[in-house]
Amino acid sequence: MAIRDDIARWLATHSDELVAWRRHLHSHPELSHMENATTDFIARTLQSHGLTVSRFPGTGLKVDVGPATGERIAFRADIDALPITENTGLDFSSTVPGVMHACGHDVHTTVLMGLACALAEIELTHPVRLIFQPAEEVMQGGAPDVISWGGLEDVAAIFALHAEPKLRTGKIGVRTGAITSAGDVLEIKVAGPGGHTSRPQMTADVVYALSTLVTQLPGLLSRKIDPRTGTVLVFGTINAGYAANAIPETGSVSGTIRTADIAVWRTIEPVMRELISQVLAPTGVKHEVVYTRGVPPVINDDVATALLASAATTIDPHAVVHAPQSSGGEDFSWYLEHVPGSMARLGCWSGEGSQHDLHRADLVVDERAIAVGITLFGSVVASWNEGWQPPSMASSTPLHD
Repeated sequence: MAIRDDIARWLATHSDELVAWRRHLHSHPELSHMENATTDFIARTLQSHGLTVSRFPGTGLKVDVGPATGERIAFRADIDALPITENTGLDFSSTVPGVMHACGHDVHTTVLMGLACALAEIELTHPVRLIFQPAEEVMQGGAPDVISWGGLEDVAAIFALHAEPKLRTGKIGVRTGAITSAGDVLEIKVAGPGGHTSRPQMTADVVYALSTLVTQLPGLLSRKIDPRTGTVLVFGTINAGYAANAIPETGSVSGTIRTADIAVWRTIEPVMRELISQVLAPTGVKHEVVYTRGVPPVINDDVATALLASAATTIDPHAVVHAPQSSGGEDFSWYLEHVPGSMARLGCWSGEGSQHDLHRADLVVDERAIAVGITLFGSVVASWNEGWQPPSMASSTPLHD
């Protein structure tokens, strides 16, 4: 219990400092790959607590705590913000026009900063790595860069938290297997000679072709892919035309394809290309498919998830709840392609007022969740240092809704 007790004592004397860190980050958000001031602030703060940081090329950094050698566990926080104009009315609202921490990354970063500073004052038997990752909010994400820069060297397992405004503060949502989905972007461009709407038989009707794609393609996909994989195509844009009596020469539709099954994600692109060709063949239009790969699903390892759940019960025997799978994407998945690990949901709703969702301009999080996150990760470190073993099926940690 020594590590847990030490972290509790550290939190008791640094709670105001943690809130100040989070509010500074929230007031000064930066977009993906542009987190220069954020990286400087994290580095400066950690160094003031006696830690040595290793900056990544560009933005982001990592810090190792404990023994210099040996197999270690890692924790990851994402540090970028979103292109959203804040509408919370908070005293520490974003000072950057059109940019906001609307996904809780300021909380994630503060949790890891606090954990690093607390662990710096504790004697550890096994090393710990803390990764402050840039660019989670862009399509490919910054995780592959961190991996290429050696972020996972000597790492045995990796953990992360994601703020969850649908959960009350103090609750930890865990899930074995897929907790997020893969998300790819599909754009289909079509072209024809154009013509008059009074003579559609004399041309290739671009608008009709686009409409056929929007109405038929999602249904056909559900007949090609097992629906139990949670594979869904939803279009978000459709563009064509300039006059009611003219068939345009070009047009396009775009949308996202999401799936909870990593095997489907790895093989779905050629399936989509074939279906698109089949749907458009009778229309006579020419077409181009722009398929942009996103991230795979976050597949939580069962042993790592059991460790997170076990650690959460040291905070509160009823802290653990079952996390539903999200259709959103998360580039933490790339780490899990290399080492086992788990991502949990960190409750951050105070229990009062409306529950505003992530990626909204009015998102407000309960800052008490910061201490919960640090305590949870600190308990994971303690269990790792104590030689934690996974529970048997008979004694596994119960989940409380």
